[in-house]
Amino acid sequence: MTVTRLRDEDDPATWEAAARLLDDYRQHYGANPAPEAAAAWLREQIDAARARVYLAVGADPGSADGICTIAVVPAALTLRTVWLVRDLYVRPAARRRGLARALLDVVADEAAASGAHRLSLQTESANGRALELYTRGGFTALPEVTVMDNVL
Repeated sequence: MTVTRLRDEDDPATWEAAARLLDDYRQHYGANPAPEAAAAWLREQIDAARARVYLAVGADPGSADGICTIAVVPAALTLRTVWLVRDLYVRPAARRRGLARALLDVVADEAAASGAHRLSLQTESANGRALELYTRGGFTALPEVTVMDNVL
């Protein structure tokens, strides 16, 4: 297993694997299947430089088992960037093998190498397994931060 960043020049099989995995993730959280829309959205986000996408893949590019999407945003106070883990998903059959940890490690290394100020994420308070993973990875809860939403 290796972790790679999805790039424009990757072969179609890798893009298809990423789109399938993204659609599996969406369905896992109750969204209706929409593989074509997921593929188009993925391409649009990467083409517009709004997201970086990392895959945990086997020897075959069509065998992606984990995906992590990242938003890189400006951080004016530090004049650097903050990397936000937006989505992290590992297929149920591939869980408990270190794929999520490997994805986070590569993302953290690349964020640090790019000069990012911080790597942040949010997860559901009841997601105990995710909270354990993130805590072991060095993330800490910020009690002074309130996450607010305005669904448009």
